[in-house]
Amino acid sequence: MANTSLETIRNFARKNGFVYPGSEIYGGLANTWDFGPKGVLLKENIKKAWKQHFVYERTDMLELDAGILMNQKVWEASGHTAGFSDCLVDDKSSKHRFRADHLVEDQLGIDVEGKSPEEITELIRSNNLINPITKKPGDWTEARYMNLMFETNRDKIGNDPAQRIYLRPETAQGMFVQFKNVVQTERPKMPFGLAQIGKAFRNEITPGNFIFRVVEFEQMEIEYFIAPPKVKDDWNIPFEEFLTSQQEFLTEKLNFNPESFKLKEHSPDKLSHYSKRTVDIEYNFPFGFSELTGLAYRTDFDLNQHQTHSGQKMEYQDPITNEKYIPHVLEPTVGVDRLFLAALCEYYCEEEIQNEETTETRIVMKFPFNIAPVKIAILPLMKKDGLKEIAEEIHRDLRKNGFSADYDESGSIGKRYRRQDEIGTPWCLVVDYQTKEDNTVTLRHRDTMEQVRVQINDVQQWLSESKF
Repeated sequence: MANTSLETIRNFARKNGFVYPGSEIYGGLANTWDFGPKGVLLKENIKKAWKQHFVYERTDMLELDAGILMNQKVWEASGHTAGFSDCLVDDKSSKHRFRADHLVEDQLGIDVEGKSPEEITELIRSNNLINPITKKPGDWTEARYMNLMFETNRDKIGNDPAQRIYLRPETAQGMFVQFKNVVQTERPKMPFGLAQIGKAFRNEITPGNFIFRVVEFEQMEIEYFIAPPKVKDDWNIPFEEFLTSQQEFLTEKLNFNPESFKLKEHSPDKLSHYSKRTVDIEYNFPFGFSELTGLAYRTDFDLNQHQTHSGQKMEYQDPITNEKYIPHVLEPTVGVDRLFLAALCEYYCEEEIQNEETTETRIVMKFPFNIAPVKIAILPLMKKDGLKEIAEEIHRDLRKNGFSADYDESGSIGKRYRRQDEIGTPWCLVVDYQTKEDNTVTLRHRDTMEQVRVQINDVQQWLSESKF
């Protein structure tokens, strides 16, 4: 996909039922997208692959599903209420709003971290910065910080007027506030992890890179609790193990090319306030290398904060030594939506196919079998002579047994092959006249286009053992 544009990926996703613009019939809503039928299947398969790799193949992981709405004191303790902000600026002429730091860095190459809003405003105005949308100098407002959390219209819970409700901006805090309950009910041995997949919401100004940065997104996240290091940098051993595991997930479970991503170590002056070390894996999107996954060593910051603000003990007692301590935390995380976009970019392919006298372009999504939205398409050669009925029965049986199977009887076999290639279906099954004679069908391979005859009764076993 080296030369594939983001516009090509976006148009492909819409045309083939992966991603639709949100609320489109009413003019849309900025930075919102809906996942279509094939998008839902791809997302679910990506989540299954993540769980398989990080949860089910390990013996030290538990799962949690925390709520989106939480007591406002959670966000006070975590620092989100006071400090979860971006510096924004508006162009009064066009009414466009931008991240001030992005404007300055993109056009002047200056890092404004640590600068005041007044200093940032001076940089923008004195250098007559360009509005990236209109391509004209902007009539800029004062830069100011705005909290990224969405506050709901309800301003209280029950009869408590002091309670304000926010949509959670991350999934991590739910795991921290339930740490005490998990330890009491599950009696896990240290070290252990809590894994969660869930929605989060941030009122961010996005650069328009399709679904890379959106206001509503889904996170796959682990909080891995370890004993306080007794030797300096002991925590770095499991940190490196998780960093390797994140790369193995991309290359082994999703079959990404290792050259498609790279590591980015955060410098000490760029670390979040809670982190002692952070490493991102950046993927080579059409707009350049950008963050795909993250791994942070959060020390004991979060549990200490919640212990202080709630008055509840967040200690872990070692069942053998009886030692009590507040655990430290490693946090591997990845956004489902970004991984979804990376998969579209990684596997989109245009191939030139030479026919007898012409050359045609074949669009193929070369998904590995485990994340392909549709695993197999059932194609009757003809709609008559009983072939349709045999194909429909095979289709029903496959779906009943848990295989995502498509059925297509419209158009020539060649056109139907191309439709399935384009959405990434690994196998096409053709019911033909020989099927009526010996109960065999043709299985056609997406990438090689080679064909093989298989007994109908062996198809499910064939799919179960498929190594695409």
